[in-house]
Amino acid sequence: MMQPEQQVMLNQVWAELIIEELVRNGVKHVCIAPGSRSTPLTLAASEHQYLSIHRHFDERGLGFLALGIAKASNEAVAVIVTSGTAVANLLPAVVESGLTKEKLILLTADRPVELINCGANQAINQQGIFSSHACHSLQLPSPTINVPAQWLLSRLDQACFIQQEQGGAIHINCPFPEPFYGKKDNTFVREYLAPIQEWKEAFSAYIQQPRYSSIMTVSPQWMKTAQKKGIVIIGKVSLEEAQAAAELAKELGWPVLADPQSGYYSEWAHYDLWLQNSGCIELLSDVECVLQFGARLVSKRLTGWLDNYQNDYYLIDPHSELLDVSSHSHVRYRANIMSWCQAHIDSLVERDCYFDHAPSLLWSESLKVASLNALALARSMACNSETLSELSFALTVGQKVESCDWFVGNSLIVRLLDMVGELNQQHTYTNRGASGIDGLVATAVGVQKENQKPLLALVGDTSLLYDLNSLALLKQATAPFVLVVMNNDGGGIFDLLPVDEKKKDDYYRMPHTLEFSHAAAMFGLAYHRPETLSCAVSMINEGLESGVHLVEINTPAGQVGEELTRLLQTIQHATLF
Repeated sequence: MMQPEQQVMLNQVWAELIIEELVRNGVKHVCIAPGSRSTPLTLAASEHQYLSIHRHFDERGLGFLALGIAKASNEAVAVIVTSGTAVANLLPAVVESGLTKEKLILLTADRPVELINCGANQAINQQGIFSSHACHSLQLPSPTINVPAQWLLSRLDQACFIQQEQGGAIHINCPFPEPFYGKKDNTFVREYLAPIQEWKEAFSAYIQQPRYSSIMTVSPQWMKTAQKKGIVIIGKVSLEEAQAAAELAKELGWPVLADPQSGYYSEWAHYDLWLQNSGCIELLSDVECVLQFGARLVSKRLTGWLDNYQNDYYLIDPHSELLDVSSHSHVRYRANIMSWCQAHIDSLVERDCYFDHAPSLLWSESLKVASLNALALARSMACNSETLSELSFALTVGQKVESCDWFVGNSLIVRLLDMVGELNQQHTYTNRGASGIDGLVATAVGVQKENQKPLLALVGDTSLLYDLNSLALLKQATAPFVLVVMNNDGGGIFDLLPVDEKKKDDYYRMPHTLEFSHAAAMFGLAYHRPETLSCAVSMINEGLESGVHLVEINTPAGQVGEELTRLLQTIQHATLF
């Protein structure tokens, strides 16, 4: 049996090996919550010269903070928490990453096996706690000299390789026996570490597994496909990927329907409005081919149109999971979107034949006109230019706000931006995997920590109440940050539900009659409450120059539901082109 000082040393050695091997697999950021059981991991991370450390007292917020960093960096981010419910609080962020494939590495401290299921304090069954939401789980034994260091390194490398292939989170459960504090004696572990001396002197992973890469090829059928009447749909992708897809569409002569999550704005925007119109639907009835890049579309109208679409359908996305909710027979390319687009653009540039796009230009131009007219109708519904409503704000904010990164929450605002917004060439981030309202502020902070650019975050009032603890993270902001909360006194997104008004208030909207000035004061944030649309825009732009600001936009409950009902009814019966 090991002496206490030996266990302290071995705990620390294992933790240092874990952290070092994760760094060699590309980890640059570690997010840490306080705890005693996780001491070996915390000390190892805090002392590593190549790691950036981020802290939060709330494990749920911590998970989303890591998610935001992973989202912006497209790299794996490690998370260290103590045992017990601290681990369970990471589940919402893990669920999101499992769907949208941000890479999280969850280092969860645990009690040793002899303290599980025996009434020990802060001891729960942590094995498999994330179930299918994690792409891989590694249950480590308690640190012991009977398990060689080579085994530990190889298992860590295999977990990282699986993550590189699949995306999502990996869970590494680390049961550390006490004690955690005491004098270190390196002589005890010198012989134990001797077999990996060569690894220690290098700076590469213990097991190196280069990812398989193939040369991008173009199908022999591509030229026939390219001559069809088609459209390009851009889903949840990066701005750069959206721009590449739009370039391909330009070469093809096809319209582009771009989701707001892409940050790209096309001449056929506002389709969530004009797809309500039977004349526009008729124009789309002869579409022979759909090229879709990415998935998780905000627009229910576009998703509904795809449900009924039955011709050629191609879906291009780098991840392997099924992304077609309509279960079409389709061609699925698991590929880098930018590489795929460039290869297919090059093939069109080199073609010998000439594409006569004349038959498709008329309907394409008609849909451009429909987009403009639908937007004009929306503007007419928004009263005068100074009225501050959710609709007028969504119509204006993309045009008037200075260039910055955007984070758009999952309240009504993302649907309004899809309908009437003009997000043009802005890097835009969302949590539209599970589309939950938890952790939105923390995720936005994580995005900014990586990008170090001014950021505008738009969330609903219920979303902010749900993530109020994460306002503490805003004190860590090193670039201007403006958080806009759309306060319509509860779940305004439920306004359009065909439910009795009393039940709608009691069980869906759940009015709270709260405002956020005291929350801003508690967390030391500059607070603004504009009364007009121009004031709101000015406050946002001034806030994006320096400091951290909470801008609260208050609108009457039910107002936006009434506006949208009138707008959609008008669109349905309008002549748009």
